[in-house]
Amino acid sequence: MSESRASAGIGAPTVLRMILGRRLQERRQNAGVSLEDAARTLRVTPLTVRRLEKAEVALKPLYVELLLGKYGADRQEIDEFVALAERANEPGWWHAYRDVVPSWFSAYVSLESDAAMLRTYEPHYVTGLLQTHGYARSVLRGGFPNDTEDELRRRIDLRLRRQSLLDKPDAPTLWVVMDEAVLHRVVGSDAVMRDQIDMLLAAMELDHISIDIVPFAAGAHVGACAPFTYFRFHEPELPDIVYSEILSASVYLDQRADVVAHLEAHNRMALLTSSAESRALLNRLRKEYS
Repeated sequence: MSESRASAGIGAPTVLRMILGRRLQERRQNAGVSLEDAARTLRVTPLTVRRLEKAEVALKPLYVELLLGKYGADRQEIDEFVALAERANEPGWWHAYRDVVPSWFSAYVSLESDAAMLRTYEPHYVTGLLQTHGYARSVLRGGFPNDTEDELRRRIDLRLRRQSLLDKPDAPTLWVVMDEAVLHRVVGSDAVMRDQIDMLLAAMELDHISIDIVPFAAGAHVGACAPFTYFRFHEPELPDIVYSEILSASVYLDQRADVVAHLEAHNRMALLTSSAESRALLNRLRKEYS
């Protein structure tokens, strides 16, 4: 995953590929081999080696074997690493939806699927992991007005399939902070909004899900910006990553200063409300949509 780099147009790295890329980088550095020397081994440019280490391209088994040989690895280590590289290059389940998912968002689904913790800020809509079918349909129809019915159905299927992540025995922790404005934006109809609020109230009863709603009364605050998601992983090799998006692309940040800034913003916004206040607001708005 590139640092502070817009990712439009690149393939989606799996978390395993990111881990192996970092291990390759560590193995090279421990062996005292420069990027230039590694590149000469493969007869490629140093940029290609760097992209391998950053998981920006697939890990070709031949490249992996030649590099590890250069770094002094034994046959057993090489064979095990090559086997993992082949597995890392296999497409994720979301690959079946590649016709309706931009390449820059495929990376998001990959990270989401392997995260231990997700913290998200939403100023516009309910986060996709907690949307009802009706709400998701209305949001996606608004976002992709030129879709055919089949394309829209596939986008909805993908969004709802992502939600199974929260039902796993080892489900990640999800902490959502959203603006009150999200609940006043009528998506679909009053009935759709009422069902959506019911889903949020049910989610708040689960131990691994937290939902904080920043009220209008909080006034201006640090999060009055674009939506973002913070990922933390089980694997110690992986840094925390923040994702944010614009209309036609996205950015993935793993520079510590960038990640910490978003994490602090999330913490500050959460302090502007409480679970009890958020639940009371949801119940009040549900009555208004009845």
